[in-house]
Amino acid sequence: MNEKKRRPSKKRSAASKSPYFLQPGKQGAVTVYRRPAGNRIDAKLCGTMPSRAMALALVKQLERAESVVHDLFLEATDDGIEALEAVLEACRQSVTRRAPAIEAGVTAPRPAGGKRRGRGRRRGTRRPGGADSAPPAEPSAGSADPSAA
Repeated sequence: MNEKKRRPSKKRSAASKSPYFLQPGKQGAVTVYRRPAGNRIDAKLCGTMPSRAMALALVKQLERAESVVHDLFLEATDDGIEALEAVLEACRQSVTRRAPAIEAGVTAPRPAGGKRRGRGRRRGTRRPGGADSAPPAEPSAGSADPSAA
């Protein structure tokens, strides 16, 4: 009588699974491939990086590039292949340039004048009574202040 209703297991959808995968290379290097798409039957070699952290950074960079140019890996013409090679080289150079920061585990630096979080409200600058609260009290006649006389 006590039946538990189970939810169906959540499977990774094809949209959330990355089309890139890593394979170990020689002397500790890591090779990045893209799964076959379109009329390709073999995985496309995207680059070889000296460490896993740099290979993952290359994958992230390639995913960003592919999000802009959707059919980048599907193009089979000579011009498309040249464009793909140019994008792959630019991504590899970008990751190589940022290599010390990637190896140290530092994320991309934020701009100096970056956005503030929240609604931009300042705290602690207003009094609880608001702007229409009573004016400050005047000194009384019986005060100990000699300059009042």
